[in-house]
Amino acid sequence: MRVLIVDDEPLARTRMTALLSECDGVEIVGSIGDGESAMASLDELQPDILLLDINMPGLDGTAVAKRLAGRRRPQVIFCTAYEEHALKAFDLGAIDYLLKPVRLERLREALQRAQRRLTDTPRQPTAYLHGRLRGEEVRIALEEVICLLADEKYVVAQHLRGELLIEESLRQLEETYPEQLIRLHRNCLVPPARLLGIKTLADGHVLARLDGSDSNPEISRRNLPAVRKLLRLS
Repeated sequence: MRVLIVDDEPLARTRMTALLSECDGVEIVGSIGDGESAMASLDELQPDILLLDINMPGLDGTAVAKRLAGRRRPQVIFCTAYEEHALKAFDLGAIDYLLKPVRLERLREALQRAQRRLTDTPRQPTAYLHGRLRGEEVRIALEEVICLLADEKYVVAQHLRGELLIEESLRQLEETYPEQLIRLHRNCLVPPARLLGIKTLADGHVLARLDGSDSNPEISRRNLPAVRKLLRLS
């Protein structure tokens, strides 16, 4: 199992590294001190399990878990000193919840639980969108995309680290990734996991609230029922 440690306390990371060294079948792929860096490293490190602290400055553990909602990997195991977070942790899809100081027996139990889940959900290849950035060909994982906006002959992919010009049309992207993108408007697609909610303006227009962005793309009347249904089911 490939394990990534995410905790803003260096001593906590050191102790977790020591505990993991006593667990069979574990490969520590990284030890990171903040949520933003953890999210940025996922494509490179490809962890199976995230040992994730909840209380961190900036992007905290609950925000990281929300961004990972819907992914098969990594499985999240929360590690925190605050027992009152337990219920929220499971609501966010965590496989287990460990109280600090973490005991070796509980860590092994959590890892075994995660291993069983991973066995039931085999690794899926990461989907990438390809485009151009300042004249260079680059790619971005679809999981990092916040929204896709039509802009004349290109599509602009807004993602966690900026923007990328995609040459495929929205229709082509929608047909290629029917389970991973939902249409808000004729000029906008978003990954379902990015949808946090909707807000209705005084003039009747309906806007989407997206995780990871302050922008609020419009939802057309035609697509509003599907968006409402998705939000009720999620």
